[in-house]
Amino acid sequence: MFRSKLFMLSRPLRLACTAAIALALSACASIPTPLQGQFPPTTPNDARAGTIAGPVRWGGEILNVDTRADQTCFEILARDLDSAARPLKRDPSDGRFIACRNGFYDPEEFKKGRDITIVGQLNGTESGKVGDFNYTYPRVAADTIYLWPDRPLYVNTPYYDPWGPWWGGPYWGGPYWGPYWGGPTIIVRHPTPAPPPPPKGG
Repeated sequence: MFRSKLFMLSRPLRLACTAAIALALSACASIPTPLQGQFPPTTPNDARAGTIAGPVRWGGEILNVDTRADQTCFEILARDLDSAARPLKRDPSDGRFIACRNGFYDPEEFKKGRDITIVGQLNGTESGKVGDFNYTYPRVAADTIYLWPDRPLYVNTPYYDPWGPWWGGPYWGGPYWGPYWGGPTIIVRHPTPAPPPPPKGG
């Protein structure tokens, strides 16, 4: 009798949990508006020969920021993008590329190791070095520079669950569901370029 009542009570809860999970996952998978669009499945390694043109949406981690006279260029270690167009933190890399955009982007904000996603047009190649190795970088004329916030560290707090390990164990209260149910909210912000410095002698 008790087990029957427990099942009747748990069924609505299971349905509510299923709906909430679907909503959370769909929210996590949404692509930010500036990054939306259709793009060919081209990687920086594919484009190193300089024979590919067209729009791209690439991302990865920042390796270097070069502030030039009228633009800022980013050297990026490319990674696959997830369903929200954010770079995945895993190997292997898809090569390196350089993305440039007019205006000033502060290297203190766009620090090495930060996640970044670029939307723009392939614009030939640029020669450089990785250590002593000569490297050809695909170059992107960027329309969108999208800096992602640092990934939060999730800490799950154990709690007592009278329903046993299936509801309170690793499946519902453990590390997998922790970020969606008890983790901090991630707010994506858009970088705003600072105005370039006034010309010398003006």
